[in-house]
Amino acid sequence: MTAPLTPAELPLAPGAADRARELGLGRESGPTDTASGVLARVAGTAARTPERTAVTDGESTLSYAGLLARVGRFRAVLSAAGCAAGTVVAAVGDRSADTVAAFLALESLGAVYLPIAPDWPAQRVAEVLARSGAGLLLDYSGAPGGGGPRGRTAVTAAAGLGTATVAAPGGDGPVVPGAFADEDPDRSLEPRYCIFTSGTTGRPKGASVEHRGMMNHLWAKVEDLGLTGADRLAFTAPLVFDISIWQMLAPLLVGGAVVVVREPELAFPRRLTNVLEQSGVTVVELVPTVVGWITEQAERRTGTTLPALRWLISTGEELHTGLAARFLAAAPHVRLLNAYGPTECSDDITHHEVTAPDTARARLPVGAPVGGARLYLLAREDDGRWRAVDAGESGELFVGGVVVGLGYLNDPDNNAAAFFTDPFDPGSPTGRVYRTGDLARFEDGVVHYLGRVDRQVKVAGVRMELDEIEVVLRRHPAVDECAVVVPVVDGRPELAAYYTLLGPVPAEELRAALAEALPEAMVPRRLTELRALPLTQNGKTDHRALRQLTQDGSTPAKV
Repeated sequence: MTAPLTPAELPLAPGAADRARELGLGRESGPTDTASGVLARVAGTAARTPERTAVTDGESTLSYAGLLARVGRFRAVLSAAGCAAGTVVAAVGDRSADTVAAFLALESLGAVYLPIAPDWPAQRVAEVLARSGAGLLLDYSGAPGGGGPRGRTAVTAAAGLGTATVAAPGGDGPVVPGAFADEDPDRSLEPRYCIFTSGTTGRPKGASVEHRGMMNHLWAKVEDLGLTGADRLAFTAPLVFDISIWQMLAPLLVGGAVVVVREPELAFPRRLTNVLEQSGVTVVELVPTVVGWITEQAERRTGTTLPALRWLISTGEELHTGLAARFLAAAPHVRLLNAYGPTECSDDITHHEVTAPDTARARLPVGAPVGGARLYLLAREDDGRWRAVDAGESGELFVGGVVVGLGYLNDPDNNAAAFFTDPFDPGSPTGRVYRTGDLARFEDGVVHYLGRVDRQVKVAGVRMELDEIEVVLRRHPAVDECAVVVPVVDGRPELAAYYTLLGPVPAEELRAALAEALPEAMVPRRLTELRALPLTQNGKTDHRALRQLTQDGSTPAKV
């Protein structure tokens, strides 16, 4: 795996620790078990109600007993290949019931789950395998026992690095009564999974999460969403996106069902809506772009869309007030949750149920801390030390508590910039705080997200927040989505705005609206309408692609 993280000291101004603690936000965890594994819960449900549905994947269904048997076969294959406690196992395959079984098998062995996307280029796969020190590659990309072409790039990269490859186990075998029932060790401090995120240097960063942090987040979702055995939770996320973890595990803690939604269903709004309805999904989590698709479907249809749905969760990117208002109006029977959190802190650290009054704000709150999270706001002074911001003032968000992860795998430079010894909480369970790089403000016990610190730029000598420009542009009633970037054109940084429209409007009208609310230096020189904003694999706006469009000089009036 890697050497344990030794966080650096956070340089603080005198009195900053006490003041930050006084003004910080936190919530104690409920009486939840963060030491046991998810598999212990699955085994318990299987013992009581073996035929209860655990995972639905298209036309196939795994009962809790069937899932337990599938986990046993994965574990046997992995164990025979030398997988043991602490082994980093890269897993390549499509989102499926086998993803769930593979994760639980790795948990039972005390190993670390590292998802690899089947469509990653060979160079990225090789770099991730090398950086993580992966001891095994589990290929479940094809038929059971065989592997398949979807995982070929990863298998080739693994062979080049001398990493052993294991194929998924073969067909169904007998269910062993009471399997795993007696296995319930304390797994609190085990590294449980690692998600590689994009790095600002162009090299991916592997965020490692502890078992107790993961379990804390799973139980926070159970508590705040009121999950029960009657729930059917959609498994929609790309496997290299951290939200995939809770989507495939949280329902299993309470005897609920995981509903796998495959990529073809996610590619088309009508098809996605139909599969959610037909499978009786009660909880679904989507990025704002896809929330927009669901909203459009609900607006177009007569009658109730998604009648079984009780929660829609937006995450991964900022949910804008206009879209939230439209969704609440189109699907009044569904509760809308705005969630926020970094991969480095076991996924979401705040939840906020969005109601109609929230949509009158310029930006939606991201909510109050989940149980087990501690949040602090700091501002950096000219001498490099940090001070606590005053009440109502914005600052950079730092996170403490059990949610803080183990750092980046084998990446001391990025660890030194992001993880520090916790100076605020003497009883911190991890002893670590994480610097998010996000600007925020606390108001009435709720976090208001204000954008990325690294989205503060200087253009023509003027310092500005790109998020502020986007908020103003989005206020125009014809603007649907937008993004502002700073490409380098002819050797100079230049503001460029890209947007999609709900109805026709000339660029000059948008420019005039911006000029009414912003200083001249903050009005983008380039305004370009697109049919759709480019997205990353995780469904977030691809700012890098937008910058490249302008730098290439290839943007027509409408792309």
